[in-house]
Amino acid sequence: MIALVRVDNRLIHGQVVSTWIPHLKVDKVVVVDDEAASSPLVQAAMSMAVPPHLDVAIVPRKDADLRALAAVRERVLVLVRDVANAEAVLDQVSVPDLNLGNVHFGEGRKAVSPSVFLSDGEVEALARIAARGTEVEARAVPSDHKVGLDELRARHRAAS
Repeated sequence: MIALVRVDNRLIHGQVVSTWIPHLKVDKVVVVDDEAASSPLVQAAMSMAVPPHLDVAIVPRKDADLRALAAVRERVLVLVRDVANAEAVLDQVSVPDLNLGNVHFGEGRKAVSPSVFLSDGEVEALARIAARGTEVEARAVPSDHKVGLDELRARHRAAS
């Protein structure tokens, strides 16, 4: 089962390893990212960052089979780099939760939390995801207060 889909441009890093993995009690981490999947060095570094008992798969988006991951008994954390990849993989399957953990500042993006910056198009994509029944929320770590999509929209509108 997919325990969570998380958008984090850093993919596997300390925050995910030290807080999200234990909180979710996952058995497997699946990174869906074309760039990471094409780099043996990045794959090795990410695989070494997680506890040895944890299964890690780093796959390009075209090979990501979320329907299969949703059907397994194991608890799976799916990591994607950006909102566009999240929307693409969530077109395959319905999941209860999408977490926005870290989306870097960029051209046309506005701050909606200390670590999440969204463009108008990304806010629209998140609305489409939510319309399919997925709860969209932003928070860096599990102990942070969840910021839901309505609040993210309001913050995006208010940002200069």
